[in-house]
Amino acid sequence: MYDAMMAETIGITGHGGDVIEGYLARPLGPGPFGSVVVIHHMPGYDASTKEIARKFAAAGYAALCPNLYTREAPGASPDDAAATARARGGVPDERLVGDVGGAAAYLRSLPTSNGKVGVIGYCSGGRQSFLAACSLQLDAAVDCYGAFVVGTPPEGMPLKVGPIVHLTKDLSCPLLGLFGAEDQHPSPEQTAELEKELTAQGKTYEFHTYEGAGHAFFAVDRPAYRPEAANEGWQRIWEWFGRYLAG
Repeated sequence: MYDAMMAETIGITGHGGDVIEGYLARPLGPGPFGSVVVIHHMPGYDASTKEIARKFAAAGYAALCPNLYTREAPGASPDDAAATARARGGVPDERLVGDVGGAAAYLRSLPTSNGKVGVIGYCSGGRQSFLAACSLQLDAAVDCYGAFVVGTPPEGMPLKVGPIVHLTKDLSCPLLGLFGAEDQHPSPEQTAELEKELTAQGKTYEFHTYEGAGHAFFAVDRPAYRPEAANEGWQRIWEWFGRYLAG
């Protein structure tokens, strides 16, 4: 089997018709392939997130990470762009949905696409993954420790968002949630509240909470990294997307 991939920076049409930057990684085989929109964490559209996109391509998915901070800081370093976005309270929900929708449309337009698109996000991107799955027609979603689906940011935190658990009724696809037992945003109590609402709304979901792990346990370049939890989490992701996106 031919084993090769291409990864490149592209322009995609996002919210309001704006052209924004994106990082596309895709297998070079004939397909058809499922696709994944990768939503970056609040530290931004950085090398770590691009590595995740390439990881999906190596596993046989077309992956596209839109740069959600394109408008705030075009051409800036990830750190500077993230600082600018934080100062403005983060990415507005409506704009996020438009940008992810544009990324999903681009992936579906690829000649090797099988028409199925999922979404995954980490940290603030986890909340945004849930938001996108409740606002767009998608085939699968993964929320990696997304804060403030339930609850609001504490005083002094720059993120200006509100809870979106009330959108659960509109969830368009199966949801996988991966959380740390030692995390406070979201806390185990908050993930339990979301799980209760998913059950009440009759949604297909699966939640896993890892002992000894806190926030950002997938982040290989941060002290929060927990290899055992991350490795098992990746296995859950492969199984989830394999069930709903592959083929």
